[in-house]
Amino acid sequence: MTIPELLAPAGSFDALVAAVENGADAVYLGGKSFSARASASNFDQEQMKQAVKYAHLRNVKIYVTVNILIDNAELKSVMEYVKELYDLGVDGIIVQDIGLAYLVRTVFPHMDVHASTQMTVHNAEGVRFLEKMGIDRVVLARELSLKDIIAIKGSAKAELEVFGHGALCISYSGQCLMSSLIGGRSGNRGKCAQPCRMEYTLVDEKGRNISGEETGKHLLSPRDLNSLELLPQLSDTGVNSLKLEGRMKRPEYVATVVRIYREVLDRLK
Repeated sequence: MTIPELLAPAGSFDALVAAVENGADAVYLGGKSFSARASASNFDQEQMKQAVKYAHLRNVKIYVTVNILIDNAELKSVMEYVKELYDLGVDGIIVQDIGLAYLVRTVFPHMDVHASTQMTVHNAEGVRFLEKMGIDRVVLARELSLKDIIAIKGSAKAELEVFGHGALCISYSGQCLMSSLIGGRSGNRGKCAQPCRMEYTLVDEKGRNISGEETGKHLLSPRDLNSLELLPQLSDTGVNSLKLEGRMKRPEYVATVVRIYREVLDRLK
């Protein structure tokens, strides 16, 4: 059994402190630009510097999300941003845009690059493709079963990361266009309005309400993921990192979830 790294979310400096003080091995966070959670408080460069210093003094790693799709006109500015992160000594960046991943690997060969879950990698062939690019870690699609993860891990050379707790998008690994189609706010650009969390009515071909009380009104909103009872099996798969969702959550939530997962993971040692 391999106890995975416990990777916690931080949408603010207070959440970062909450994660570190409650036992996170690593924290992922976003800057003011190029992050898939644009509405979180996020970190400016001075705060990022302080976050890296605070975490590293406590032997905790910092991964930064640069996980939106990049426009051609943004390539220069995003690479300048990555250079700033490299100089700050972050432990890795999480990337969705495969072109950006290629550029970062070419320009900064010593920087760890993690393939975001929004790359929707769901089989061993996808992992091998990214390994050839020099990707250090692949965050697997959230739809995979334990059996799928074991099969992929059996042939993977790159590190593998899986989501263990938190909100789930109804679409495959966040590849949703609903927000952009309804309100012009693309989730792939960090601006999802979360229309799947709204109330809807299920109707038949004649427009009659057929939802019923058992169905409820939140027809597109899945329950949160909770893998506490599956931690022994997840650890047996050999995955390298267990990610907790929640960059939009309050520090109190981060502290509680990280502490509970830390306690359960420590019991497996």
